[in-house]
Amino acid sequence: MRATQHRDRSYRLLSLTIAAAIVAVMVPAASASAATAPPHGASTPANSKKSAKTAPGQPGFGDTGMAVESVQRALIANGFTLRGGVTGVFEANTRRTLRNFQRVVGLRVTGVVDMPTAQVLRLAAPASTSSIPPAAASFPFTLETLPRRGASGTAVQTVQKTLAATGLAVRGGIDGFFGRGTTSTILEYQKIKGLVETGLLDEATAVSLGLIAPVPATTAPAPTAAPTTTAAPAPTNAPTTTAAPVVSTAATPALTFDTLPKRGDRGESVAAVQRALIAAGTEVKGGADGVFGVGTSAAITRYQGANGFVASGRLDFRTARALNLIAAPPVEIQVFPMQGPCGYSDTWHAPRGTRKHLGVDLIGAEGLLIYAVADGTITKTYIAGQNALTGNGLRLTIADGTYFFYGHLQRLADGIGVGTKVKAGQVLGTNGKTGNTNTPHLHFEVHPQGGEAINPTAIVAAVDACNVTAPRPAP
Repeated sequence: MRATQHRDRSYRLLSLTIAAAIVAVMVPAASASAATAPPHGASTPANSKKSAKTAPGQPGFGDTGMAVESVQRALIANGFTLRGGVTGVFEANTRRTLRNFQRVVGLRVTGVVDMPTAQVLRLAAPASTSSIPPAAASFPFTLETLPRRGASGTAVQTVQKTLAATGLAVRGGIDGFFGRGTTSTILEYQKIKGLVETGLLDEATAVSLGLIAPVPATTAPAPTAAPTTTAAPAPTNAPTTTAAPVVSTAATPALTFDTLPKRGDRGESVAAVQRALIAAGTEVKGGADGVFGVGTSAAITRYQGANGFVASGRLDFRTARALNLIAAPPVEIQVFPMQGPCGYSDTWHAPRGTRKHLGVDLIGAEGLLIYAVADGTITKTYIAGQNALTGNGLRLTIADGTYFFYGHLQRLADGIGVGTKVKAGQVLGTNGKTGNTNTPHLHFEVHPQGGEAINPTAIVAAVDACNVTAPRPAP
């Protein structure tokens, strides 16, 4: 009770302080207008209503565009929640938040961006409509330059700071790395805002966060303009219809290995899976209702069985790929690198002391067979006594220069050495725990065309064979 009273008292003091500052700003204006004050007996309420005018250059209810976005961002920056985020449309949610702001700071509650409100929000009035285009520079990104998972640098920090400004805690902090922590925070934001929960920094999410310019609301009527004009103007209208694909992208979310829906999930991504199953001729009990329940699991099981996959009822990478729900991995391999039973998870860039994890760990018992994932040549080997971190290991390089790194092997197979040419599925050695580990596992990395390592989780998931316990036949 005492804490509540203290909080209420602090809130009143804050409101009084802000109100005092506003009064200080408004006093000169009030003095200047005193000479033109209405005569005694004039209708003060009428004049009061009449004075609630939109400040020059500021938007009014129903307006759209950059000026509206400036108001919305200013409200959010002052700690007020705006349902729907920065949309560029002055609608009921914006007016409601504006009124709440005016009430809290002690302004007249009008729901109008009048002069006092514009001053407190520090909104600059544009001199003319020609000043609107430069305002686009306030958006840090375009749709093409939005950072993706795995990216790092100042662009990612900008996204993380924007998420933190909404009141969400970014797991891992503002570290400039787009990993699992940033993805989970984006998912949380999407859930709060009622957006499609993908964990991706997609267009709808970026617009809501004010990171990119929204698609102009005026593009919708463009198709109706075409029938009323001759065929000649059609090319000039064509660019405005580029907004159309935005709708289809939102309706069919771009799924990744990390965002594949699972049992119990709801939303458009689940509905996309259900529609894909139906299009493939598999009945989904309940239809495309966006709920991943028993009916959807049963449908996936039937689809997997009909296509020769492991009938697990889970939407794994291979099933999603067959349904065209997910893009092919950047590098494709022919054979899963380890004999089952085994297990793995996405640990890309997970902390490993002072470094980051650059591969995927396939956990399995010592002695399980390790296979070549593709045809290629052994270009380097590692010996446990000489390589404290890797232990026994090797590099398998294919024709385009891409190489696969294997670490912590129990031993290399007989005949495997630098210069050995191998076939996909050929045994390279056995699983172990040599090097800097106490857990038997294969550390597996992928380096496209000999460059930096990329996240290999989706690459191995595309040919997942952890359930295959029998040794592979010799190639």
